[in-house]
Amino acid sequence: MKLEYFIARRVAASGQKSFSRLIIRIAITAVALSVAVMIVATALIAGFKNEISNKIFGFWGHIHITDTDIDRSMIDAFPIKKNQKFYPSLDTVRKLSYLQQLEIGGLPYERMVETKGGVEHIQVFAMIPVIVKGENNIEGLVIKGIDTDFAWENMDRFMVEGERISFSDSTASPDIIISRQTARRLEVEVGDNFDIVFVRQNEQLRRRFTVKGIYKTGLEEYDRRFALVDIRQIRRLLGWKEDEVGGFEVFIEHLDDLRTIEEYIYFEQLPNDLYAENIERKLPEIFDWLELQDINEVIIMGLMIIVAIINMVTALMILILERTNMIGTLKAMGASNWSIRKVFLYYAAYIIIIGLIWGNVVGLGICVLQEQFELIRLSEENYYLSVAPIELHFWTIVSINVGTLILTILFLVVPSYLVTSISPVKAIRFK
Repeated sequence: MKLEYFIARRVAASGQKSFSRLIIRIAITAVALSVAVMIVATALIAGFKNEISNKIFGFWGHIHITDTDIDRSMIDAFPIKKNQKFYPSLDTVRKLSYLQQLEIGGLPYERMVETKGGVEHIQVFAMIPVIVKGENNIEGLVIKGIDTDFAWENMDRFMVEGERISFSDSTASPDIIISRQTARRLEVEVGDNFDIVFVRQNEQLRRRFTVKGIYKTGLEEYDRRFALVDIRQIRRLLGWKEDEVGGFEVFIEHLDDLRTIEEYIYFEQLPNDLYAENIERKLPEIFDWLELQDINEVIIMGLMIIVAIINMVTALMILILERTNMIGTLKAMGASNWSIRKVFLYYAAYIIIIGLIWGNVVGLGICVLQEQFELIRLSEENYYLSVAPIELHFWTIVSINVGTLILTILFLVVPSYLVTSISPVKAIRFK
């Protein structure tokens, strides 16, 4: 056992019986609170971003394939042929190898890497704006046409009442799935009927639909606008042919592959008259807002690290001054300044580790309680979620603990220089 480590252990043990006990407790509490806040903050932000992203991707898909003339409104109707070389075979695409360009030391570097996954599903869709006539009011709505290839497993988690649309081989289904917000505004329930009106070439086309189901994603801005119908209803309203659709929605297996698979589809799979765009580009306002959460996370972690460092610096300086006589004795016995400084750095590391343990217990405990009992509630209208979500990542927690320990110890090297200013003669004289 190293001498410095042995002395640090004895100092820590004797510190429990002296004035330094209060200082140690304050320092441990500061480190514990900082770590707990960082764990909770990162878990909340990760859960928040993941839940919002899953809602958006689950409803819209990850990549849209449309006509090149379509804009980002997602409601312009430009027909394209359903019979494409990539449909439906695109969902057989698995891991892709591609050349990744990096820069190391200012020099360009290339390497071959693989995507984490591939294409999970592809389905057709079409959307048009309509006017909805309820019993007492009129609303604007966008109806999204879907076909038998629709991935209901992505939609089922949003369904709160009713059933899926029933498709018939012979005629277009009169079923419609609307949001809970729309149902309340129109004052309708599952099984009720209402009319929609579509204007084409100055002619009003009327259709009657039956509410088959009611969904709720929590994205209120979009829930109030969109409903699901049989795509053949849209074809009839627009006068399209049976082999024409508005576009294709592509679902991928891993979100990290979004840009790579988007480029692969656009450059390798699509003809010149079609365009591929991921949903992040179509709904930039939501994803820009989500990216702002990363800034909040950095600010919170930075502030907590600073709190831990300031408290530990203060504690270390007090502990050094309290042990002036011991420092003088060790110097008189031939110990170097660096050797004595290491004693106090070991001592500080002990305090930090105890703080980390308590911080993990408190932080993880709060996360588990939130997951189990949903103690923190949110305004769904403002945050798109009714409950604060928690998502814990093992390596994130490890990084918080290791980073806090290393950064704090590094910042304690400077105040440990206080040891060098203590004269052994003076220190022993007033022992």
